[in-house]
Amino acid sequence: MNFKNLVMWAVIVFLTIGLYNMFKNPQGSITQKNNIIFSEFLSEVENGRVVQVEIKGNNIKGIMSNGEKFSTYSPNDPNLIEKLSIKGVSISASPLEEKMPSLLGVLLSWFPMLLLIAVWIFFMRQMQGGKGGAMGFGRSKAKMMNELKGKVTFNDVAGIEEAKEEVEEVVEFLKDPKKFSRLGGKIPRGCLLVGPPGTGKTLLARAIAGEAKVPFFTISGSDFVEMFVGVGASRVRDMFEQGKKHSPCIIFIDEIDAVGRSRGAGLGGGNDEREQTLNQLLVEMDGFDTNEGVIIIAATNRPDVLDPALLRPGRFDRQVVVSNPDILGREKILKVHSKKISMAPDVNLRTVARGTPGFSGADLANLVNEAALLAARKNKRIVTNQEFEEAKDKVMMGAERRSMVMTEEEKKLTAYHEAGHAIVTLNEKAAYPIHKATIIPRGRALGMVMQLPERDEVSQTREQLHAQMAIAMGGRVAEEIIFGDDKVTTGAASDIEQATKRARAMVMRAGLSKELGPVSYGENEEEVFLGRSVARQQNMSEETARKVDIEIRKFVDKGYEKARKILTEKIEDLHKLAKALLTYETLTGSEIEDLINKNTYPTNKEDLKVEENEESSALGSIGLKPKIVH
Repeated sequence: MNFKNLVMWAVIVFLTIGLYNMFKNPQGSITQKNNIIFSEFLSEVENGRVVQVEIKGNNIKGIMSNGEKFSTYSPNDPNLIEKLSIKGVSISASPLEEKMPSLLGVLLSWFPMLLLIAVWIFFMRQMQGGKGGAMGFGRSKAKMMNELKGKVTFNDVAGIEEAKEEVEEVVEFLKDPKKFSRLGGKIPRGCLLVGPPGTGKTLLARAIAGEAKVPFFTISGSDFVEMFVGVGASRVRDMFEQGKKHSPCIIFIDEIDAVGRSRGAGLGGGNDEREQTLNQLLVEMDGFDTNEGVIIIAATNRPDVLDPALLRPGRFDRQVVVSNPDILGREKILKVHSKKISMAPDVNLRTVARGTPGFSGADLANLVNEAALLAARKNKRIVTNQEFEEAKDKVMMGAERRSMVMTEEEKKLTAYHEAGHAIVTLNEKAAYPIHKATIIPRGRALGMVMQLPERDEVSQTREQLHAQMAIAMGGRVAEEIIFGDDKVTTGAASDIEQATKRARAMVMRAGLSKELGPVSYGENEEEVFLGRSVARQQNMSEETARKVDIEIRKFVDKGYEKARKILTEKIEDLHKLAKALLTYETLTGSEIEDLINKNTYPTNKEDLKVEENEESSALGSIGLKPKIVH
């Protein structure tokens, strides 16, 4: 609460206390001395001790024979003047003056009403953000950005080069309009930034504000709609009026889907206020009265719900897709965010970028920040590759759960489960290289085998998909081979779910089933219609649905059999890797390859000290020590 609000509340409290005291004691501190009752006054007159009186209406003031003054109130006594005259009392009389009420009296009489009005104004200002006074509901809440505060330029934006080129042209148009107008080109009316959350849409808009050198207004889509009908449309008009006064200028509307959703979804029962706001926005952007020099830049991650009239050329002339960055883009984003931290020479940002497919710019910024926090927690002066690896695992899988109590049997089973994934990965030609394998619990997982693709892939082959299903089934197969069917756990539930989803997508969407052919059956999704969620029926017969189920089961079984074949042939490698995971807890991809192919254990870690011919007895007697090894 700011100083003005505190002062106003203090004034209200003091005035309320003063009003209470005045009504409690109307006479205040004004008291009249020597008041006598009327009967006493008559007695004094009869005794001849009253020498002078002054009568005003029913109020009587006078002087006694001893010089003492008195006052009293007289009822309508018609014989009073006669009594006074007989006793020789000097009488002066005058009518009661009807004075105009004083200013203080007027204020006191109107104080309750004025107090209610003041309180109402105060709360209305709070509801409306305090801008434009109590009646400023229709004023726009757009704020002009200060160029000197938190200035961002295009040099601070990386990984979205194509999107940056699109908006750079808008900035260049504002700086030198003649360059384009001499060929008949016109400045775009609107530019819509579309992309998933965290990809840098708002950051790109801030860079435009820093580069354009023109007035830049920013507002959120939710700022238009209020509790009063017509407020949103009025704010749109006021926003464009401000833009005209500062033309040429840029107006940035963040989360425009809050006000730009398709009209008519409720069939008359929807939010009419929001639709009126959208109608006014459509008219202002491209109506009879065009707004030259006012460019609208909007951002949303839900372009599918926007009204078609808002997306047509003439309003939003271009849509700029701000997608998740590729490996080169991720490396550039990491370089931008890592400028603020001190890094060790062993940090390879290209390797970090390879291990973060699908990360947005916000995710990468969070990863760098987590690495810096981990280094600070360890009292290090620089951030090493170890902190980046830990931060990546923490962001992707969750924090380590070293306090989790696991029995020797559970640790042993987890080691063989993860070793099964790793052995199948090493023996699948179409599999990605292993980055690391660990049995340290993270999040909801007891362990993991992380693969690291060499590059970003936009599509996958049938061979790669079958290899991934075999890798997913490797953990369950390893449990069955080593511990038997009765000791199999639920640890492979997520692996089976992923394998089934992948097989379903291959059959129903990608057309990779030879039995069903290149036909899409993926219409069993939900869609929103008239504000209600309606399930779309599968466009297939019962016979086709049965064939789909058979093909899905066939694909999963194929991966299961491939994993069983590999692990049966490579049982010695499975034992070797499981023992190494039990001892070291975490192994890198190169360490796993050296262990399997060269029988070489990590040189920078504690020796395994288990002889090859003592596998079966050693597994039950290994002494585990809590270590953090990456």
